[in-house]
Amino acid sequence: MSQHEGNGRIQERDESRRSIRRRSGGRRVTRPAGTDSSVALLTEGYLYGRNRFERAGGDLFETRLMLRPATVVYGADAARMFYDGDRFGRERAMPTSVMHLLQDEGSVQSLTGAAHRRRKSLFVELLMDDAAIADVQSVYRNEWARAVRTWTGEVVLHDELVRLLTRVALRWVGIAPSNVDVDRLSGDLIAMINGAGSFGPANWAARARRRNAERWARDVIAADRRESERLRLSGRKSSPADVRQTPLRRLANARGDDDRPLPLEVAAVELLNVLRPTVAVARFIVFGAHAMNRWPGWRRRLRTGATPEQDALLLTHEVRRCYPFFPVIGGTATRSFEWRDRVFEPGDWVLLDLYATNHDERIWGDSTVFRPDRFRDWDGDPFTLVPQGAGDAASGHRCPGERATVAIMETAMLELARLDYYLPEQDLSIALNRFPALPHSGFLIGLLPPARARGRAPSPLG
Repeated sequence: MSQHEGNGRIQERDESRRSIRRRSGGRRVTRPAGTDSSVALLTEGYLYGRNRFERAGGDLFETRLMLRPATVVYGADAARMFYDGDRFGRERAMPTSVMHLLQDEGSVQSLTGAAHRRRKSLFVELLMDDAAIADVQSVYRNEWARAVRTWTGEVVLHDELVRLLTRVALRWVGIAPSNVDVDRLSGDLIAMINGAGSFGPANWAARARRRNAERWARDVIAADRRESERLRLSGRKSSPADVRQTPLRRLANARGDDDRPLPLEVAAVELLNVLRPTVAVARFIVFGAHAMNRWPGWRRRLRTGATPEQDALLLTHEVRRCYPFFPVIGGTATRSFEWRDRVFEPGDWVLLDLYATNHDERIWGDSTVFRPDRFRDWDGDPFTLVPQGAGDAASGHRCPGERATVAIMETAMLELARLDYYLPEQDLSIALNRFPALPHSGFLIGLLPPARARGRAPSPLG
């Protein structure tokens, strides 16, 4: 039993608010009336929560963010409280500036309860099937080989990966990259990701790029629906294999709770919800490159070791645990319950600190030490490693594309370890007050000529 489990059990409350206060000794959590902490969050970045948890001496503190009362929590017990039991919805769970870039109205992430589970089942089938995982790895290897052949001199790895992963995502869902302006689409997709942590003009510009992508996605969905109708009228039907291998067709023909096709706008948003997260994996791959440069023994293990695939998985897990990705995830309480002697009531805003949970000493021990071998004994608890959310991806709000993320990263780590390159002088520092984080230089690499590479032993810089 954890040190908090005994007094941290969740007590669901179905009585009136008066009864809730009475059972908790007449006490209700007092929401802070003091200074808003938004500036502190932007200044301290990913460390904002950790700093305050240390001061509070616990796994919960209360604050105001964007003038709104919020409770911030972390740890495995907090993740279970947050993800188990449909206690939280996503309405007003994130700022509008983030919501409109990363989710938008009517998308799977914005739904709750049974509606969320029904829509989520489609993404589970599309993104977590064994065949889909094997397919995305194969597509990545082919696109990586194609991209590397076009690189000359020095390139910014993150920028190249954004374009590469856009092509991967398109091919994966069943869209030929040759029919798409990949440079424009990749720019739109990465703008949504980069702009999620910004406000004002930068965020507005990113929203304009999103609107461009949505128009393109609506055209793609509409064209696929017309093709489906043409096949229907001709008497031809897609085989089960065709359906499985073409997520685009599944998304275009998906139905809502009323058993009618999803509105065109919603289906387009869901298409972007497959493409954009795939492109976001570029950051994780760059972090993996950063780790192999800082701890070169891991690059050697992937390049010449006896178990490269197993080592690639260990490295992937530790990169996702250690490096900054999503800082927090928000939820709005849908019913009354008690946790840690605090009473939560409908409408209360709670933030689960993902970065702090991934660095929780109670879970990981020496959490600031980069040690991939720690995952040899990991039990796979879905409430401990939470870079993309916690809980069961099939039934909860955890990202259904997480399995694909891990598969792409494993493949990318192996391919990158085998590439002969050097690192020019650059700033590889990672600012933890930048959302989302990335090495300052984007990770600049220079390719070695084949003649030099053949006779060159691997070096710490690749």
